[in-house]
Amino acid sequence: EAYQITKDPFFQNVVKKTLDYVIREMTSSDDTFFSAQDADTNGEEGQTFVWKKQEIEKILGEDSEIFCIYYDVTDGGNFEGNTILANNINASSLGFKFGKSESEIQNIISKCSDKLLEVRNKREQPGKDDKVITSWNGLMISAFLSGHRITDDSKYLDIAKESIDFFESNFKENHILHRTFKNGKPKLNGYLDDYAYMANASIDMFENTSDPKYLLFATNLANYLIMHFWDDSTDGFFFTSDNHEKLIIRPKNNYDLSMPSGNSVAAHVLLRLHHLTQDKQFLEITKKIIESQATAAAENPFAFGYLLNVLYLYYQKPTEITIINDKNFELVSSLRKKFLPESIMVLVANKNNLDALSKYAFFSGKEFQDDKTNVIVCKNFSCSLPLSDLSEIEKEL
Repeated sequence: EAYQITKDPFFQNVVKKTLDYVIREMTSSDDTFFSAQDADTNGEEGQTFVWKKQEIEKILGEDSEIFCIYYDVTDGGNFEGNTILANNINASSLGFKFGKSESEIQNIISKCSDKLLEVRNKREQPGKDDKVITSWNGLMISAFLSGHRITDDSKYLDIAKESIDFFESNFKENHILHRTFKNGKPKLNGYLDDYAYMANASIDMFENTSDPKYLLFATNLANYLIMHFWDDSTDGFFFTSDNHEKLIIRPKNNYDLSMPSGNSVAAHVLLRLHHLTQDKQFLEITKKIIESQATAAAENPFAFGYLLNVLYLYYQKPTEITIINDKNFELVSSLRKKFLPESIMVLVANKNNLDALSKYAFFSGKEFQDDKTNVIVCKNFSCSLPLSDLSEIEKEL
């Protein structure tokens, strides 16, 4: 989002490096994502990842001066005599100092980073918790899809697809989501967060691909939530389903803390699905969740940040954007890089998907042209004509 707002390549690069790290270090053979990597190696914190200036100079040679300034590497270090690489100067300023262009500096930094990574990979590596947690994987799938949108790099989409297909197959086979997997084997019935986060990721995947199976997967997860987690007495979703072990009290978490609560994410899922499918039940339950937390959110809004976003979308109603045909790559790329948090944007890349989705009001009456990318923008039940010029589309947004 920082990149979408500012278009600063620095933020785009942070996204790339973060996702590439996850691919390299935290991805299983079936493209699901591990839980954690230790900070220490052999009992020494950061041993695998920190550097001494002399070591960097030996590896990088004449490029080490630029690299060390860029990452604030000093003789004394910044962590117990070693250095944790931390960028504190932009490439253009460094280019001015050394008489080089910004792109030249970036190329030098990239080349040097690859050399150091090669050396680092030969060190003893920290341990990993290779448990796969469903809710966290839902978050990572959404993150990879966001990365794909702002970089146009198909590898991020491909990995997200492989990952969500793993969970979709598991749900089809077992008719439930499991909480964790170890070496591909499931354990424990899923909790509210697992269903809510995975449903949200499935809607994200649908927006990126228009494949009807992802809309169906999200809808099935939402219906499962309503059937097995819903609290009819005070509204909202329990953390455990009625298929879990029987507890004296079934817990319910409503607060958005370091991670949004399952109830807030579920409300967002149901609201998005309502606009995509026109299922009124989804809208009614979203309203009940919001109303059940309205007083608490008014008294302590900082504990309900995600839910308040859902509240805003509930009353404001999202802008509905349908991109039909991805033939005009530049147009599609430009639109997907825009910061449009109040929108539902679906890219329909082929006619078969559009035909399969025509039963939904969101897609009905829209035509696929083989030789042209058209964009239709709808607000408050009023839709634009098919548009293919970016400036005209921006006026509608």
